[in-house]
Amino acid sequence: MAEENASKTNRLRGWFKDHRKPLLWTGGIFAALVAGVVMVLAVLDWNMLRGPISRYASERTGREVAIDGDLDVDILSWKPTASVNGLRIGNPAWAGKGRMAEIRRLDVQVELLPLLRGQVILPRLVVDQPNLALVRDRQGRANWSFDRDKPEGEPFRFPPIRYFGVENGRLKFSDARRRLTLDARIQAAERQGRAGRGFVLDGRGSINGAPFTVDVTGGPLLNVRPNRPYPFDANVRAGATRITAKGSIPRPFDLRRFTADFTARGADLSDLYDLTGVALPNTPPYRLGGKLSREDEMWKIAALRGHVGDSDMSGVLSVDTGGERPFLRGDLKSRLLDFDDLAAIFGGAPASGGGETASEGQKAVGRQLAAQRRLLPDATLNVPKIRSMDADVKYSAANVRSPLLPLRGAMVRVKLNNGLLVAEPLRFDLPQGNVAGMARLDARKATPVSAIDVRLSRARLEQVLPVGSGGAPPLTGTLVGRVKLTGAGDSVRQAAGAANGEAMLVVPGGEVREAFAELLGINVTKGLGLLLAKDQSKTDVRCAVAHFQARDGVLRSDHIIFDTKPVLGTGEGTIDLRTERMSLKIAGKPKEARLIRVMAPITVTGPIVQPKIGVEPGRAIAQGGIAAALGALVSPIAAVLPFVDLGLAKDAACGALIAEAGREGAPVARAAR
Repeated sequence: MAEENASKTNRLRGWFKDHRKPLLWTGGIFAALVAGVVMVLAVLDWNMLRGPISRYASERTGREVAIDGDLDVDILSWKPTASVNGLRIGNPAWAGKGRMAEIRRLDVQVELLPLLRGQVILPRLVVDQPNLALVRDRQGRANWSFDRDKPEGEPFRFPPIRYFGVENGRLKFSDARRRLTLDARIQAAERQGRAGRGFVLDGRGSINGAPFTVDVTGGPLLNVRPNRPYPFDANVRAGATRITAKGSIPRPFDLRRFTADFTARGADLSDLYDLTGVALPNTPPYRLGGKLSREDEMWKIAALRGHVGDSDMSGVLSVDTGGERPFLRGDLKSRLLDFDDLAAIFGGAPASGGGETASEGQKAVGRQLAAQRRLLPDATLNVPKIRSMDADVKYSAANVRSPLLPLRGAMVRVKLNNGLLVAEPLRFDLPQGNVAGMARLDARKATPVSAIDVRLSRARLEQVLPVGSGGAPPLTGTLVGRVKLTGAGDSVRQAAGAANGEAMLVVPGGEVREAFAELLGINVTKGLGLLLAKDQSKTDVRCAVAHFQARDGVLRSDHIIFDTKPVLGTGEGTIDLRTERMSLKIAGKPKEARLIRVMAPITVTGPIVQPKIGVEPGRAIAQGGIAAALGALVSPIAAVLPFVDLGLAKDAACGALIAEAGREGAPVARAAR
């Protein structure tokens, strides 16, 4: 092998020896040509190339590019320089007449050796009196995008710049999609041996007609290194919204990559849509912070922390802007969820009493609803925002604070895809049992359609109802139920006012204070006597059912039954979601003779948020007919109980009624999920 290599080396030396003179002549001619080209370029009047350069740039960018002033280039250096005076860059055709940029003078210097390796490093870039007019229309087209295949505007990706100067710059920005305008000055004019703020951008503008200000400052622009992060601070104020950030750009000045610690506070998270393009839900006032980063099209918030209303919040979020629509992913948690904070999501009002957090606008909504004795808000859903992005967000709360229900925990997973929002699974935990199911909002059509299907499972009445006199609950036992409604409308109130479906509550067995059971039968002397004596004796509840059919926002029931040992209670009524009023009536039929008895049904009437319980006077009726009434009521109840849970058919109380009805030929349903 060694002898073979030596032989090849000797042959190569011989070839060079034989062709030495031709090689020297060729090299000399090439060197002379290079020297000649360099000399020509060195003495060339570059102004003669302004026209060809402008035409070439116009053809490549699809807009007018012109150099009105002198063009001066010095290439006889390891760091060639160029000066361009009177540079004009026009708008693309869709943006109409006008210019995207006018620059009085542009000085640029490039390092030659890195350039030969394919790396662009600018030791110096100075822009004198730039006037920029950046525009994005409703379709998302941006006049600063020079890529015809990607009309969506992206941040400028500058090469590494060691000294970056901007003298008396002006930036005007208009975004029709977000209804955002900005008029700002830009300054970065440090000089050797002089201190300064470095880069400065500050200005004023408007978002949806509301004013805002922005102030961005960067570190010194002297001796910037490609591998040294460039620090910056940002401060944005928009009405009640304030965002501050302190971060760095890892590779100056590649604006597609940065990291920052941020804080944000404001009256409503949904207000951030105009600034960020991310459709967040309506919320009470918030105070949040975390670590924000960007890597190309991926934005991330790590170590999120703070409060939304009176609920703490932590977790991670990310937004991928590389697809057809931004895609939001999140995993959020609360140690304590204040239940009334959820009202803001639907356009309602969280509690605004002492120690509660609500914006002035939300307080006004709360006062209006209270004055009208209403529960359902009129806030209109912003359909374009729902359609503008996709999402997959998980949320859980270890504890829930609620004055009305003894909730213990909550969790939900929300998916949004092209205007279809689904919250499933959706669950609230009780001390025993839970409320679980799904909610859906279909905003793909002109009128959004909302739907809910939730079940109440294995709950206890004594944990839901208030404690009666003497410290004991008037009614105990298991409570189950189901609500399945669908309605069209662009607000909660409109959707509820058009709801169709059914709702049901069942007590498949329990106990009730005998005094209350007797009063239901209107045995006046015994019932009042037991109440006055604070009698705590109990009687069994065989089965209690309230079943409602919903049509066009009105829940109507002909099937209300409350079966105890001494009394059979039957009733009917309506709950009108359009007017938010209810009218229910239940009458008791004693199962044994009474000396004093009056047929006087108990009524529940008035606004849903504040109903009144009363007694409707009526005429006395004769004893008898109880068995026939019971049979007539049990038959339809047996057909609808499986809507809640087929397992109820096995319950000792309600199951006995169903079995009895089945033996008597009633149409007992077996599967109605």
